[in-house]
Amino acid sequence: MSVSRPAVHPVEAPPLTEAAVHGPRVRMKDVQGMPGTKGGLFLRLSQFVFAIISVSVMATTSDFRSATAFSLWSLSLAFVDIYALLVKRSLRNYKAIRLFTIGDGITSTLTFAAACASAGITVLIGNDLDKCALNHCTGFETATAMAFISWFAISPSFLMNFWSLASH
Repeated sequence: MSVSRPAVHPVEAPPLTEAAVHGPRVRMKDVQGMPGTKGGLFLRLSQFVFAIISVSVMATTSDFRSATAFSLWSLSLAFVDIYALLVKRSLRNYKAIRLFTIGDGITSTLTFAAACASAGITVLIGNDLDKCALNHCTGFETATAMAFISWFAISPSFLMNFWSLASH
């Protein structure tokens, strides 16, 4: 019986790639609070709701002339989170995370600055000038509290996005 035997031929090893030298890159798992997660959607919606409450309380006073649009960022990213959850997509794209991080950083800083300035004006009107009877101090204090709560909701989003951006 004539059976063929396998021949052994020397084969060169393939050149080492960067993944072979440094090991494969491990993607960070989706942490609740990042874009495209249920936690991220909750943070966005809570930030939007508290921002709208703050603007609404301020709009009910006679001293308020125009409504600001600092809550539109939260609403637009809430829609992006809803879309990502519905189609089961991960928002782990580097450019998207960079955009979310920059936008959240700017929005977080401006929200905190506005809340602090509002608190300062409220203290000035209420305590220093003692003119709460002429102004709407309760409304201003409520709006300021809602602005701070809105900032508390956006800060974890910014930190999660910044952490994700730094891990790329």
